[in-house]
Amino acid sequence: MAISLSVVLLLAIILVVLIRGGSIKAGPAVVAVLFGFFLASTGMAPSIQRFMDSIAASINQISF
Repeated sequence: MAISLSVVLLLAIILVVLIRGGSIKAGPAVVAVLFGFFLASTGMAPSIQRFMDSIAASINQISF
């Protein structure tokens, strides 16, 4: 849960920066948010979650 919340917060910050910087307009940003919202309710959601979990685990195993 903590990883999911962190990813959501990071993506929200990136989206705000892109909108404020003019790289993406509000209309396409709303479409992107809605796409993510509806994608989460499809059958692909568990596969995407497993993929994100494996990336987080890989990053966690990297030792500096």
